[in-house]
Amino acid sequence: MADAELEQIRKARLEQLKAQSGGGAGSSAAGQGASQAEQQKQQEAEARQSILNQILHPEAADRLGRIRLVKEERATDVENRLIMLARTGQLRQKVTEAQLKELLNAVADNKEEEKIVVNRRKNWDDEDDDLLDL
Repeated sequence: MADAELEQIRKARLEQLKAQSGGGAGSSAAGQGASQAEQQKQQEAEARQSILNQILHPEAADRLGRIRLVKEERATDVENRLIMLARTGQLRQKVTEAQLKELLNAVADNKEEEKIVVNRRKNWDDEDDDLLDL
């Protein structure tokens, strides 16, 4: 009898904790969906990191990490390109830091820098021209 009572107490406590953390049974299902999406995202990130650890020398991985701190988009582009090369079998050995620099230069060349163009209006009636007449 003591074991049955203990099991009931455990179940009640577990339900109480679920209700407190999940906000009840209704939001528990929504919480599980978000949790599953978060888990899947985390698994994808771990898979990417695993692939990168296999194809990058430690120095190259450090450089890529430093680039990620400054320009996350560029680091992601380089990672995607490296993973694609690895999956298609074009990488024969681990990528060194020098090879990573070459790849970064290639990615930088492909990116067109934003240019600021200033169009000045011609024949603008400028009030400052009146000062020249003095």
